[in-house]
Amino acid sequence: MNQLYQTIGISKQAVSQYARRQAVFDGRVSQLILEADDLREDHPGCGVEKMYDILDPDFIGRDRFIETMMDLGYRIKRKKNYKRTTIAGKKFYPNLIKGLRINAPNVLWQSDITYLPLNGKHYYAVFIIDVYTKKIVGFIVSDNMRAQANLEALKMALKENNAPEIHNSDRGSQYTYHKYIDLLVSNGTKISMSLSGLDNAYAERINRTIKEEYLDYWKPETSVQLKECVAKAVKNYNEKRTHKNLPKMSPNNFEEYWLTLKPEDRPIITIFNNEINN
Repeated sequence: MNQLYQTIGISKQAVSQYARRQAVFDGRVSQLILEADDLREDHPGCGVEKMYDILDPDFIGRDRFIETMMDLGYRIKRKKNYKRTTIAGKKFYPNLIKGLRINAPNVLWQSDITYLPLNGKHYYAVFIIDVYTKKIVGFIVSDNMRAQANLEALKMALKENNAPEIHNSDRGSQYTYHKYIDLLVSNGTKISMSLSGLDNAYAERINRTIKEEYLDYWKPETSVQLKECVAKAVKNYNEKRTHKNLPKMSPNNFEEYWLTLKPEDRPIITIFNNEINN
């Protein structure tokens, strides 16, 4: 073997050192896999890039981590589905948020409705999100699309949070329900409605996240399980799931971090304006 090492220009000591380093690396990867499996239990649809951000391993770079985890079978498969949940109301409000600049929680909330298939039947979830913190502030699961469900989600949001300056949604009739409007107006909230999904993108993104990263993997079988899974998904999302724009914090952690910042240091986000961005 010594002659072989000399022929290829390396020492026996170098080979031994490499073997030790590789053994240490393999051991740390094995531990990382256990941590990844624990993470997937709480966030079963967590992609490998976000997994890297959450686990934040100090011994492996992002690209190698992604390549390694992909090779180990952690790739996420996304499925496409669509069902219309919006029935436009006869009354609507103007869009107040195009190009809006936000640097605080409870400036803008967005809400949307999504369907949840279960054993041949459709249930519906309403989510309300604070656009700045990405926090789900209110939600409900219902077996129908009646406006009362939206009202209950809004009541939940207002119970735990200050009322927003603006509430934005699509033009669905659930959002023009007089009790829903009255509750917003009584709290001093301006009402905004969008025609384009791009203007309500934050709420629509939440729909996909809850379904694709959680429910599609937990596979609830009863309405009770469905409601429990949605509640668990919201809790995990708010408390643990990181966002690149927060920066790499969960919504709850970012909300606490924001309070420590001086007003001039608080990040600003700008709502998409297709009249400018086209």
